[in-house]
Amino acid sequence: MKQRHEVLPDPHALTAAHALDALDADERDVFAAHLARCAACRRETAEFAATAARLASAAAQAPPASMKQQVLGAVDGVRQLPPQVSGTVPARLRTGAGRRLPRLVVAASLAVAAALAGLVVQQHREGERAAQRAEQARQQLHDIGVVLAAPDTRTVRGRASNGAHALVAVSPRQERAVFTAAGLPAAGTGRTYQLWLNRDGAMRPAGFIDRDGTVLVEGATGGARALGLTLEPAGGSPRPTTAPLLLLSLPV
Repeated sequence: MKQRHEVLPDPHALTAAHALDALDADERDVFAAHLARCAACRRETAEFAATAARLASAAAQAPPASMKQQVLGAVDGVRQLPPQVSGTVPARLRTGAGRRLPRLVVAASLAVAAALAGLVVQQHREGERAAQRAEQARQQLHDIGVVLAAPDTRTVRGRASNGAHALVAVSPRQERAVFTAAGLPAAGTGRTYQLWLNRDGAMRPAGFIDRDGTVLVEGATGGARALGLTLEPAGGSPRPTTAPLLLLSLPV
């Protein structure tokens, strides 16, 4: 009886899935043996792992420094009560000043309560924004991982005219792509890097990347022949206003 053997994917196509811990046991064994002798895959795996870590930490946010200052500012405006002493209370404290002290205590309490209430509202709003950013980062990481781990995903490398190294990973079946940049110079004030999909000879906007990292290309890649990168005014342009810094042919 002939035994049936499952054909494993090309190890060169497993770098992204390995970085995301998405390989099964057989694939891990095959890829581990391949990784020991392939410097290109070791470099690509390290790049994908670093990108995944950067995306996972994108939503991290430290507590606002304003909290301490606002509380201290409210407390500084509160008049301190005089020390309690045994014996007879002086007449000047039994008269006008004595009548004012309860009012000062109430006013101080209200001031601190108002400050704390404002901080609670602020923290709630900042917490909501942080939660939204965290959810967006998780969704982006998930979407990128789906593309990178797809069995039909193919990658193309290139170098932009400004010296940046680029990689685009495309899943033809999903019609989605991921773009990674390394060594990308700062765009400069009032400028941004914009991605483009070349479809039917026309360049269509496909998202932005403002620093080294990985982004999901916006729009379906079906029918697109190339992916371009240009430097555009902040906010982007409906069509390229400068010559492409990079133009990579997309695998089909």
